[in-house]
Amino acid sequence: MNEMKVLVIHGPNLNLLGIREKDIYGNHDLSFVNEYIRQEAETLGLEVEIFQSNHEGEIIDRLQHAMGKVDGIIMNPGAFTHYSYAIADAIAGISIPTVEVHLSNIHGREEFRRKSVIAPVCIGQISGFAHVSYALALRALLEVSGKSER
Repeated sequence: MNEMKVLVIHGPNLNLLGIREKDIYGNHDLSFVNEYIRQEAETLGLEVEIFQSNHEGEIIDRLQHAMGKVDGIIMNPGAFTHYSYAIADAIAGISIPTVEVHLSNIHGREEFRRKSVIAPVCIGQISGFAHVSYALALRALLEVSGKSER
């Protein structure tokens, strides 16, 4: 067991996965994505906590609450990606390695979606691999933590 704890934060409208814009976000709902994350975390020997909110302040509160309690964060900030300097400041302030994740390839979509104000305070960004983006982020956090068994 790597004894590493990871917090996964899903931002606004991710609770509508499987309903909204299936051609972009796919047919899987959030419960499928969360179960996939849990299974991947178990395979890697990681403990995972999952949180979803449509509210910027709740996400900031959850980030701040994570200080001293988790070793890494995976965050899909949804539309907050493009304008939430408050979430970016919270990530910078807590100093927990964070990976920004997106289901779709934000760089291949509308111009406004290509800019992330969150990415500069993260250790990396993974986008475009649907729910597999989360598994890649789990592996990335494990590798950069030095707790990988490889």
